[in-house]
Amino acid sequence: MSRRKVIIATGVVLVVLITALGVLQLLPAGDTTETVAAADDPPPSALEVTGAFLDAFTSGDATTAGALTDDAAGAATALAAVRQTLAPISVTASRDALVDAADQRFTLTWELGPGRTWTYESALRLVEDGEWRVHWDPALVHPKLTAGHGLTVRDQTGQPAVLDRDGAPLLEWTATGTTASAPAAAPVLAPGMGRVAGKGAWYVALTDGAGRDVEVLHGDRVAALTSTVSRPVQQAAQAAVDSQALPTMLVAIQPSTGDLLAVAQNGSVDGGPVALQGLFAPGSTFKIATATALLGAGADVGTIVPCPGAATVGPRTVRNADFDLGDVPLRTAFAQSCNTSFALAAADLPLDALPKAADQLGLGADFVIPGIDTEIGGVPEAVDTVQQVENSIGQGQVQVSPFGLAMMSATVAAGHAVTPRLWPDRATEVTTGYDAPPPGVITSLRTMMREVVTTGRATELAGLGRVYGKTGTAETTGSAHGWFTGYRDDLAFAVLVQDGESSTTAVAVTSRFLTGLG
Repeated sequence: MSRRKVIIATGVVLVVLITALGVLQLLPAGDTTETVAAADDPPPSALEVTGAFLDAFTSGDATTAGALTDDAAGAATALAAVRQTLAPISVTASRDALVDAADQRFTLTWELGPGRTWTYESALRLVEDGEWRVHWDPALVHPKLTAGHGLTVRDQTGQPAVLDRDGAPLLEWTATGTTASAPAAAPVLAPGMGRVAGKGAWYVALTDGAGRDVEVLHGDRVAALTSTVSRPVQQAAQAAVDSQALPTMLVAIQPSTGDLLAVAQNGSVDGGPVALQGLFAPGSTFKIATATALLGAGADVGTIVPCPGAATVGPRTVRNADFDLGDVPLRTAFAQSCNTSFALAAADLPLDALPKAADQLGLGADFVIPGIDTEIGGVPEAVDTVQQVENSIGQGQVQVSPFGLAMMSATVAAGHAVTPRLWPDRATEVTTGYDAPPPGVITSLRTMMREVVTTGRATELAGLGRVYGKTGTAETTGSAHGWFTGYRDDLAFAVLVQDGESSTTAVAVTSRFLTGLG
């Protein structure tokens, strides 16, 4: 009578526990032994061979698993190779029902690292030639695996996830998402850019004989995204705001394209992307909008306007910053930031004139930019002349973000409506668009904004190229914010220094920014 010897693997006995759901688990069962079956024991059933094979396969014992197939050497070699390239922490196999049949479907779950789980269904077939054997086919490891191919995990950790406009890395992949490639690599924008990039830092690939990817079987093979951010501009912006101890922020936009080049805040700014969403009184920077309304009503840069030291409209008395210029051209009143000139002129405008002018400069627009939320601001229609006077000098009900003021300067620089964007290949949704002022008005605004730098309140910037801009001091309870907004060449920007007391602080940050750009 023939006898059959079953050899149990050296080291531990692997016992297959079959639960009600058919989950295969491996348990130690004492020392290494050799057991000889009774002479009249039947050969292992298809079910037992299936369990023993899956047990050896999932535990990483390629030799034992291969010996249970009809191609011991080929199976052992292939299973060992897969185990080496996937390098799993653990592998489990489960079956919905345990039936003694030649064909058995099962589910494999590979744990490939923290947060890296790969689960899929597969199947094996058993053949009988005196006793049951698993028919070796690479497809039982994965349905798409064939002879001459392999499986491997591609880890993108440390590789670029988001690039700047010139291909320099801004974000790189980590095991769980993205992180900034450098301290000044757009920290305000980084969370939003990371959300757009996604979580794909790894994937499982089917490879050819040379180890090249043939197909992604699980996860995402993610190419680095290109943003509109300019790393040199971002670094200059960050260095500029970091030079000021008070809460300071800067937004830079390319007028010709709408590209968001930089968004910077220093560590004193209270949480969140305040530069993109925080709303503040803009102070005299809003005179760009008031001037737009006056020019649209028939004034020009040479129109003579009074600039007394103080002026009263109804119950409201408006004062200048300790100066009285008498009667001067509008361009001079603008360059010297004469509050009384603009208050008196605005008092004669229709109550809807300022909101309409602000809308022409983009302050009533609304956009959805993938990855980030922005607030531009708003200019409600005044209920009376006194409120209109307040609004005309950027106080009252007017609220604007640094992003909004950068958009306003970008509109003047471009001469047309600007659609901001963070991604060249991901369109910004325009939910509320706008039309820029007529060309004649744009030309006059440029003339006046240039005079602010050449002879007005921002002469500190006169030696830094052809700079155009407008200063602003916005009164708040017990303090004042300092503003400067403008453009140089194809670069528009806005700077806010909270509690900076006057525009002087913002002009100093602007000087640092432009100097840093060269």
